[in-house]
Amino acid sequence: MPQAESGPDIRLPARLGWLRADAIFGWRQLSKRKVTSAAAILSLALAIGACTSAFRIIDALLLRPLPVSQPERLYALSRQSFAVRGTLTAYDGWEYRLYRELRAAVQGQAELIAASFGSRANLTYRSDREMEKAHLQYVSGWMFQSFGLAPAAGRLFSERDDREPGAHPVAVLSYDYWSRRFGRDPKAIGRTFRLGDNQGTASPNDVYQIIGVAPPNFTGTEPGTITDIFLPVTMNGYVNLPVAAFLRTFVRLAPGVGPEPVRAHLRAAYRHIQEEDASSAGRNSSGLNRWTTSYHTLLMEPAAAGISGMQKDYRLPLWALVALVGLVLLIACANVANLLSAQAAARAREMAVRVAIGASRGRLVQLVLVESAMLAFCATAIGALFASWSAPLVVGRINPPDNPARLLLPADWRVLAFGLALALGVTLLFGLAPALRASAAKPAGALRGGEDPHARRRLMRVLITAQVVFCFLVLFIGGLLVTTFDRLSNQPTGFSAERLLVVDAVSQGAPAAAWEEVAAHLRTVAGVEKVALAEWGLMDGWGYRYMGVSADGAPAARDVSTAFLSVSPGWLDTMRIPLLAGRDFRAGDLYMTPSRAGVAMVNQAFARQYFDGRNPVGKTFEAGAQGARFEIVGLVGDARYFDMRQPFVPVAYNVFRWADGADWYRVLRMNTFIVRTSAPNPLALTSILRREVSRARPDFYVSNIRTQKELIRMHTLRERLLAMLALFFAAVALLLAGLGMYGVLDYSVFLRRREIGIRMALGAQAGDIARRIALEVLAMLTAGAAAGLALGMASARYLESILFQVKATDVEALAVPALALLAAALLAALPALLHAVRIDPGKVLRAE
Repeated sequence: MPQAESGPDIRLPARLGWLRADAIFGWRQLSKRKVTSAAAILSLALAIGACTSAFRIIDALLLRPLPVSQPERLYALSRQSFAVRGTLTAYDGWEYRLYRELRAAVQGQAELIAASFGSRANLTYRSDREMEKAHLQYVSGWMFQSFGLAPAAGRLFSERDDREPGAHPVAVLSYDYWSRRFGRDPKAIGRTFRLGDNQGTASPNDVYQIIGVAPPNFTGTEPGTITDIFLPVTMNGYVNLPVAAFLRTFVRLAPGVGPEPVRAHLRAAYRHIQEEDASSAGRNSSGLNRWTTSYHTLLMEPAAAGISGMQKDYRLPLWALVALVGLVLLIACANVANLLSAQAAARAREMAVRVAIGASRGRLVQLVLVESAMLAFCATAIGALFASWSAPLVVGRINPPDNPARLLLPADWRVLAFGLALALGVTLLFGLAPALRASAAKPAGALRGGEDPHARRRLMRVLITAQVVFCFLVLFIGGLLVTTFDRLSNQPTGFSAERLLVVDAVSQGAPAAAWEEVAAHLRTVAGVEKVALAEWGLMDGWGYRYMGVSADGAPAARDVSTAFLSVSPGWLDTMRIPLLAGRDFRAGDLYMTPSRAGVAMVNQAFARQYFDGRNPVGKTFEAGAQGARFEIVGLVGDARYFDMRQPFVPVAYNVFRWADGADWYRVLRMNTFIVRTSAPNPLALTSILRREVSRARPDFYVSNIRTQKELIRMHTLRERLLAMLALFFAAVALLLAGLGMYGVLDYSVFLRRREIGIRMALGAQAGDIARRIALEVLAMLTAGAAAGLALGMASARYLESILFQVKATDVEALAVPALALLAAALLAALPALLHAVRIDPGKVLRAE
C-alpha cells in the first residue's frame, strides 16, 4: 500500500492554510471585542510610535553612515587634555598648519580631509538686493573625490581648487539648497554671489562662482546641519592664523591599511610638532614631557556617521529618551499581557475543546500568537503615523527658531526593519505568556471549572508589579529632568531681558564713529527707549577669553580665563546691569593707545578672582599676547556671558571705540545694537529697525534680530525638550499603569466574588473587604516602588552630566513618583472597592 507523502512540499501549504485560518479567526475575535481591542491597540501604538520616533532621530544623528563609499574607513581626529579643574576634555578643532603637517606625516597610508565647523553666513546674489543666510562649510578640495561622490550638476572641487589661500573663489551647492533656492535650475551653475561678513572667516568683497551641485544624499559631514554651500578651505581667512582651530580633521584609511599604524604615526607626528612648539616657546625640558603626554593626546576614533556638536550634546539625552520610551513600551506590553491573560481564562473551555478534538499545544500557541501579532501590527501601523509626525516635531525643538536643527529622517528600509522587529518583539513580550497558558488547558480541568483562579491572579499581580516598577522609573527620571529644567531656567542672569532686542548688523568696514551714528539715529525711532553697541549680545554663543591676566602687577594667572567684551557708553544702563563703584564709559574713552592705558569696567567675579573681592577701581591689569594695559574705572554686577550652567566668570568690559589704527571693526565688520523698546512686544519693531539701520547708512545691513529672552532660552533648549518629553511620557506611563491596575483589581474582584460573598454572609463588614483589597494594592505598590527606587538610584548616576542642581537622593525626587503612583492606585482601586462592597451574598451564593 503506497505511503502518504509528508515532505516539506506538503507540510508548507498546510501550515500556510492554518496561518490563514488563524488570522481570520483572530480578526473575528478582535472585532468581537471592539472596545478592548481598540484600547490595546491605541496604548501599544502610542508606545511603539514613541519608540519608532526615537529610533528615527537616533539613527539620523548617531547611527546612519554618511552616504560615501566605504564609510567604515572614516575616522576623526581630536585631542584630549586636562581642563583647568583637572578633568579630561576632548576638542576636535584643528589649526590649518597642524592639519597640513599631520596630512604629510601619513601620506600613502591615509588621506586627511579638512571640514570646517558649519556656520551661517550672509550672502547676496548679484541680481538680488536682499541679503540672505546660508549654511557654509569649508572643505578640502579632494574631499568629494576621496568620498567617491559624483556631481548632480557641473563639477565638484578638485585638489587644484584648494592649493593657495584666497586663490580660488568657487563654490559647490548642496542638492537641497539647489532645489530650495534655484528650483534645480541648471542655469544656477556659473552664477556668482557675494559673501557677507562671516565673523572674520572671509572677506566680504569675495565674489564666488558656483561650479557644481553635490549629489542628492550628501548634506555635509555634520549630522544635524544640512550644508547649503561648500567652499574650499583655503578661502577661509583663518588659514593664515596659526592659532585658529576652525577645522575638523577626518582620516580616510587607504585600502588594506588598518587604523593602528595610522594612529601611531599621527601620534608620533603630533608629539614631534608639540615638542618643536614647546622648544620655540622656551619651555624647560622638565616640563616638556608633562605638556606633551598628559596635556595633549591625539585621539583617532571611528566617524562613519560624521561628527557634529549636536551629536556630543544630545547623545546622552537621546539615550535617556530611549530608556523612557522603552519603559513606556514595557508598561503597555504588561497591560496588554494582563488583558490577554484575562481573555485566555475566559476562553479556557474553548481551548479545552480544541485539545479534546486533537489540537496540539503548538497549534494553540500559534492561534493566540497570531491574534497578538495582529494587535501588534495594527498598533505598529498607527505608531508609524505618530512617528512620522512626532520625529520632525522633536527635531524642530532642538535649536532656536532662526537656526533650527535639520536632520534627514527618511522612511527607508532601516526604519521599516526596526518597525517589523519591534512588532515581532512586542508580540512575544505580551503574547507569549498568555499563549503558553492558553495552550496548557486540559479538558478535564475545564469541565471541573477551569484552572486555579489564584494562579491567574498571581500572574496578573506580577505583571502589575512590573508596571509599577517601570512607571516609578519613568516618573523618577522624568522628575529629575523637569527639576533640572526648572532650576536651570530660573538661574539669575544679572540683567533684565524684558523688552530687549539684539540687532546684529553688518557694514562694509565702517569705523566706530559710523556705528555710533547709526545708534544715535535708532534712538530717535518711535518705540525705542535706549540703544547701545556691543561686539555681540550676551549669551548669543560668541565670546573670547584670555588666559594669563596680570592684575595690579601680580604674576599672570595661567590657569584662569577671563572673558572680554567691547561695549559703548550706556550699555550698562540699556542692559540694566548695576554699576557698583566707579563710573561708566564716557564719549572720550578709548580702548588703548601706544602712549597710555585703555579703560575697562570689570565685574564682581573679576574682583573676587584678581583682587580678593576688594574694590578694583583705579587699579590696572594686563591681558593678551601683546600685554594690553587697562585701567579699571568701574565695578559692575555679575551678568551671564556664556551659559546658564557655569558660575559667573570674570569679565572685563572695554571701550567700543578703538583708536590709533587699532579699529578692529574694520576687520570684523559686524557688531550688535542692543535696543530696549518701550512697547511690551519688542518684535513688533523688527521691520522698522531693519529699515532704519539702512536708512541711517546705506552701507549697513541688519543680518539678524532676536530678543534677549530668546538668547537665554537657547541655553535651556535641551533641558526644555527633555522636560517636555519626560512630562509627556510620565503622564502616559501613569495613565497606562493606572488603567492596568484598574483592570486587574476589577477582574480580581470578579474572580473572588464567591469568596467575598461567603465572607460577607459570615459577618464580614464592608470595611474588612475594602481593607483586604487595599492591602493587595499596597503590596503591589510597595514591591514595585522599592524595585523602581533601586533601579532609579542606580540609573541616575548615568544622567549626572545632564542634570543641574538635583540629585537622586533629593526628597522631592523620591516623593513625587511615590505620591503620583499612590494617587493613581487609589483612583484605580476605587471602582473595584465599590464593586466589592456592593456584592450581594445571597445572589452570589444562589448563582453558585
